[in-house]
Amino acid sequence: MRLSDFWRLVDEEFGPAYGRSLTVDQVLFALGDRTPAQALSDGLEPRDVWFALCEAMDVPAERRWGRERPKRR
Repeated sequence: MRLSDFWRLVDEEFGPAYGRSLTVDQVLFALGDRTPAQALSDGLEPRDVWFALCEAMDVPAERRWGRERPKRR
């Protein structure tokens, strides 16, 4: 997952304002007691950060890849 995909998924699932707030305010144990923004800045993979955020926010599995599933290459 690219960083741009991460931000697209955040915006789709939580909305631009709330989603951006979550990424800087929500401290997640799964990310080593870091916020998603800190984890990304520290070099964690966007995919891992996204799934940790989904787990913490109880995002249903069917929505974790966004509105459309990514196409396989």
